Amino acid sequence: MFMSCKAFSSLFHDDHVIARVGQHKLTGNDIASLVPPGTSPEDSMRLVMQYINSWASDFVYSDIAESQLSKQEKDVSEELEEYRKALLKYRYEQRYVNERLDTAVSASELEEYYVSHRQDFVAELPIVKARFMRISSDSPFVETIKTNMSSDNAEDLAYADSLAAMYADKYTDYGGGWIAIVDLARDFGTDYGSLLSGMRHSFIQMPDIVYDKLNVAYISDFIKAGDPLPLEYCKPEIKGILIGIRRHKLVTDLEQDLLKDAREKGKFVIY
Repeated sequence: MFMSCKAFSSLFHDDHVIARVGQHKLTGNDIASLVPPGTSPEDSMRLVMQYINSWASDFVYSDIAESQLSKQEKDVSEELEEYRKALLKYRYEQRYVNERLDTAVSASELEEYYVSHRQDFVAELPIVKARFMRISSDSPFVETIKTNMSSDNAEDLAYADSLAAMYADKYTDYGGGWIAIVDLARDFGTDYGSLLSGMRHSFIQMPDIVYDKLNVAYISDFIKAGDPLPLEYCKPEIKGILIGIRRHKLVTDLEQDLLKDAREKGKFVIY
């Protein structure tokens, strides 16, 4: 362990024995692929030593278990067979489902589920539609961009975007969609409570200590905690739910079909 990094790294690509636990040996060839090219000697040694300790721990445990456990305790054939069956079942289900699962979800399906489960889609935290920029606090374009980014006019918004592209460090409207307030707070480098307390007339403006800039956001729409979430915001979650329901039905139907087929062919008999 105290050999030089150079001498240590020279063992990576030969059959020199690096470590031994009982009759188990670890050679340089076994660890050659562990270290990415360009890794410093110090980091190489750290990675290798972590692997050696993990490798040794496995064999120390298995050797002591072999010597201390009874023959009955060491018999894991039943558990291995159960695990094998479960693994084969899982792999076949995955292949079966992947070959048949329809992942296309229509707008009407999304809306139907949303309407019938509206009580499940309530904002735990506020969500917003926002436009955000990070800019030098002494920029002469701060107020001009703020004025235009708060407009509902497409030309004003385009002007704000073009000015920000030239003079701001960052400018985004988050794709025009709803975002969680915590995501906006992350851009400000603060918590959402402090963010909301700083909101004045739909604007939030705070100095950015990390970047030595000014963070500005215009909140064009706001849904407070406890209010219903809009369908637009819920679409990804609902799509996942609907696909999950289809997946579950495929697996359930598969099991029933296999049992029915086995009974019809005389492979499955209840006496």
